Amino acid sequence: MEFTHISVLLNEVLEGLNIKPDGIYVDGTLGGAGHSFEIAKRLDAGGRLIGIDRDNNAIAAATKRLEPYKDRVTIVRDNYLNTLDILDTLGIKAIDGMLLDLGVSSHQFDEGERGFSYREDAPLDMRMDRRDELTAFEVVNGYSEQELFRIIRDYGEDSFAKNIAKHIVRARNEKPIETTFELANVIKAAIPARVREGKGHPAKKTFQAIRIEVNSELDILKDSINGLIDVLKPGGRLCIISFHSLEDKIVKNAFRTAEDPCICPKDFPVCVCGRKSKGKVVTRKAVTAGVEELEMNNRAHSAKLRVFEKA
Repeated sequence: MEFTHISVLLNEVLEGLNIKPDGIYVDGTLGGAGHSFEIAKRLDAGGRLIGIDRDNNAIAAATKRLEPYKDRVTIVRDNYLNTLDILDTLGIKAIDGMLLDLGVSSHQFDEGERGFSYREDAPLDMRMDRRDELTAFEVVNGYSEQELFRIIRDYGEDSFAKNIAKHIVRARNEKPIETTFELANVIKAAIPARVREGKGHPAKKTFQAIRIEVNSELDILKDSINGLIDVLKPGGRLCIISFHSLEDKIVKNAFRTAEDPCICPKDFPVCVCGRKSKGKVVTRKAVTAGVEELEMNNRAHSAKLRVFEKA
C-alpha cells in the first residue's frame, strides 16, 4: 500500500526547525517522508538528513520518496529512543534539528491487517515494529483485569475503563479475543447505550490505550526528550508534534523543565541547586493547524507542535 499521509503542520515544522542548508537534521518518525522530503529539499550538498522509523513499510516508502536526495539522506530502521546511538555509529556528535511526529500514521491505520483500526477486521496486532514480541492479542488476552483497567484508564482516559476491562476478561474466558471487530464489540457492550450513540466510536479510547501499551509510546517519549535536547548544537531545535493530551503534557513539562530546571524553593534569593537551563521554549503556546489545513486534513485537528531551542 502506498503511503498517502498528508504531513501535519508542515510549514510550521519547517519554520520551527529553522533549517540551514548545510545543517544536520534528524526525522525520528520518518513515516512516508512527507516532512523529510521538504527538509531534504532545503539542504545543499553539505547538509545531511537522518530518517529513523521502526516500521519496515515506512522505511520502504520513505526510501522511494527520498530517492532524489539520496546523496544527503541516511535512512535507519530503528526506534528514535536510540537516536544517540545511531548518531554515534554515523560519527555525528551534534545536530542542528530534530523532528518527532508522534503517534500512529494514517498509513498504519489504513493498512487494515496491522490491527490498528476498529473500522477494519484484522488480527489483534498493533505493532509499529513487527519484530517486537508484544502484540495487542497478548495485552487483551494475557493482562490481568487490573492491568487492563490501568491501561484503559491512564492511556485511553476512558471513564468506563473498569467496566471495559471486566467485559474483556469475561469474554476471553469463553474464548480468546482474536480480532479487532471482536474486541470492538466487547467494548461496545461495556458502554451504556446513551454513550454509544454519542460522538465518536466507543472503542476509540481503548484501542488507543492498547496501541500505546504495545508500542511503549509514552515511556519512549519520556525517556528520549532530554537526550535529544543534549545532542543539539547551540541554536539547534527540537520540534515535537503530539496528537493527544498525554503526549502533549509530557512534551510541555519536559521542555519547561529543560528551560528552568531549578528546584530551589521560590523564596531563595539565589539558586543553590546548580541545575542549569538547557535553552528556551520557542513556542509559549502549542502551535495548532490553521483553518485551511483543518479543511484539508482531518488528522490536523488534534495536532500540537512545540519547539525547544538549545542554548
